[in-house]
Amino acid sequence: MRVAAILEYDGSNFSGWQRQNQARSVQGIVEAALSKVADEPIQVTVAGRTDAGVHAAGQVIHFDTSAERSDYSWVRGVNSNLPPDVVFLWAGPVDNSFHARYSATGRHYHYSVLNRPARPTYLARRITHEYRPLDIKRMLQGAQHLLGKHDFTSFRATECQAKSPVRELRALEVVRQNEFVHIRVHANAFLHHMVRNIAGVLMTIGAGEREPDWAKEVLDARDRKAGGVTAAPDGLYLVSVSYPNSAKIPEFVHALPFPDIY
Repeated sequence: MRVAAILEYDGSNFSGWQRQNQARSVQGIVEAALSKVADEPIQVTVAGRTDAGVHAAGQVIHFDTSAERSDYSWVRGVNSNLPPDVVFLWAGPVDNSFHARYSATGRHYHYSVLNRPARPTYLARRITHEYRPLDIKRMLQGAQHLLGKHDFTSFRATECQAKSPVRELRALEVVRQNEFVHIRVHANAFLHHMVRNIAGVLMTIGAGEREPDWAKEVLDARDRKAGGVTAAPDGLYLVSVSYPNSAKIPEFVHALPFPDIY
C-alpha cells in the first residue's frame, strides 16, 4: 500500500532533506524511523527537498510498504522513533497514483526576517537577521515584477538540476509586523535556492541599495550572476504543499515561530 505523511522539522541541525552518507539528513532520520515501525526497509519520496538550515511546517512525503498499520499507529510509532527536531503531523493511505512531488499543484514558502540592529537570541537559526532598515513599500514594488510565469534562471542556483527554469509565481507578499518582515511566496514549483534568491533581491531593494525596477532587470538578465546575494537559509520555511482534492491530503494551520500574520 502507499502511505502519505505530513511532517514538520527544524532544519537547523540537518545537512538538508536529502540522504547523505557522512551527514545528518532529514530523509535519513525519517526513513530509519519508518523502517522500525514497518519492520522492513522504507524509502520515501518528498514533495520538495530543502537545503541545510531550511525548516518545514508542512512537508509531504509518500512511501510504499507491505506493513499494515492504522493512521494513528504510523504517527505515534514513527514519532516515538524520531528526534525532537522532527515530527509527523499526519499519515494515511493514498491511491497508488499519488506522488508527493508530481501530484502537487503548488508550494507555499515563508521567509521571515528580524529587522533590527540587534541580532536574535531565542530565534537564532530560525529567522534571518537584517540590521539595515527595510522599506517594504519598495520591496512590494520590486515584487510585482516577478509575479506570473517567467524564466527564473537569474533566481536559481548554478547547480540547480531542474530541466526548465520556467516557473509560475502566483503570489509574492511582503508584510511588516513590528520588527519582523515576512515574505510569503506561492508558486507551482520552485527552483533550487529560488526563494532565497528572491528574498536577497527584495532585501537589497528594501535597504535602498537598488531601485525596485532592479528586480525586473535581474529577471530579464537570465543570468545568476545578475541576481546578487543568496539570502541565508535560517528564515525559510516550507509552509505547505497543495494537492487536488481527490488526493485527500489534509490542510493544517501550521505553527511558525513568530507572531501569527495569517
